[in-house]
Amino acid sequence: MKRIFYNVFREGSQVNQIICAFLICIPIYGYGTCIGWMSPMTVLLQSEKSPKGVPLTDNEISWMASLPYLICVPGTYLVAWLGDKYGRKNALLFMSAINAIIWILKLCSMNIWVFIVARILVGIVMAGSCVTCPTYIKEISDDNIRGALGCWGALFFTTGSLSAYIIGDMLSYEVILIVFLAVPLIHFVVFLIMPESPSFLIKKEKDQEATKALVWLRSRKSNDALIQEEINTIKREQKNDEGKGKYLMKNILTDKILFRAFQISLVAALARELCGAVPVLNFAGDIFSLASDVTGLVLSPNQQAMVLGVVQLCGATMASGIVERCGRRPLLFITCIVSGISMCILATWFLLNEINIAVPAWIPVLTLCLCIFCDAAGLMPISVIIAGETFSFKYRGTVLATTMAIASVADFFQLLFFKPLSKSIGIYAAFYFFGAMCLITALYVIFVVPETRNRQLEEIYYDLRTKKEKRELPKQANGATY
Repeated sequence: MKRIFYNVFREGSQVNQIICAFLICIPIYGYGTCIGWMSPMTVLLQSEKSPKGVPLTDNEISWMASLPYLICVPGTYLVAWLGDKYGRKNALLFMSAINAIIWILKLCSMNIWVFIVARILVGIVMAGSCVTCPTYIKEISDDNIRGALGCWGALFFTTGSLSAYIIGDMLSYEVILIVFLAVPLIHFVVFLIMPESPSFLIKKEKDQEATKALVWLRSRKSNDALIQEEINTIKREQKNDEGKGKYLMKNILTDKILFRAFQISLVAALARELCGAVPVLNFAGDIFSLASDVTGLVLSPNQQAMVLGVVQLCGATMASGIVERCGRRPLLFITCIVSGISMCILATWFLLNEINIAVPAWIPVLTLCLCIFCDAAGLMPISVIIAGETFSFKYRGTVLATTMAIASVADFFQLLFFKPLSKSIGIYAAFYFFGAMCLITALYVIFVVPETRNRQLEEIYYDLRTKKEKRELPKQANGATY
């Protein structure tokens, strides 16, 4: 027993980073429960047995479901500012506090406006899950595990959603709220003992505290050469960003290398939204219904959500297990190809079905699951990991906030126009579009996206240079930024 304990907590062990990353991801689990809560509760709240006394209308449910995505747009900049100004740790504690308030509000009142306020707050937690958490994980992790830990965001989100589907089928309305309230409350207390991001501490010129944080995270002594080397690397990255002005997006748009990195991050974020996963999830009920006519397997809406939750969980689990072995580019490329082909097959199925050609009913269910699996296994986690790894501390929060905001706007319009356009030009045209977007992204990954696994920022930026810029690089004066 002593030997096992020694091996786990030996000098140089990464177990403290894993513990910290696990706790960082708990608010993402909370975000997943907030989103997943809508599936079983929609049926209950619109039934005659609604705890409100009267059933909620379709319009009220629609507002409750869509508001988080709209609030997430300004919310990304709020949490990015909080993280840069007051620290990643305080921003994460803020997320847990908001998560607790969401469940407290629902416990205290059944008024529709209270529900609306609670769902607005979900948008803040959503923004933090996509900005604060991946940034924090990147800054506390060793290079050789930051990808695996970065994939935990998708893993915890899908676990949260799936647990909401299951618990929502088993427990009463009030008990569900109490269970979900306990999670952020416990997390808030426990996370108080976790260290702040070393990058933030160095930015605030708290070198001694940064060293102390790294000593715990890396399980090493304060005089270890690797600790000092990492401190120097962080300082060098931050020094490179000095004197570039305080308007961060202006700096990104006017600097060739930063702009190329931003383009890659934006394309990766949009690829996730345009892969078809979002409308497929909304169209899942119809697909399962069509398949049940042939298979005879009839699932309730919540059971359908559970099936998709399990598929997402399997994809996210696979991603965290292989991302450090195969790299970011191959995983993103493969998931784009598979998702693109599955969308084209699904589009063809709808086209043949529309012209009354008999086609197997299992095809749409299989392609739906493939799309959801690929989203969780590559497109969802890798887009966030790449954005975090291609920018320094100064720009990381702003870039994640901007790409997430643009992606949220894309989601909003996609959900707004998907059904009307599908009815006017055919559902198959929409899925052919999603398939084409995935295949085009796969080509973009091959020709443009650099591998970021286990690499320093200087190496990644060197790959972003053109051949001409690389030849001119030795001629530049000492102290060049990239």
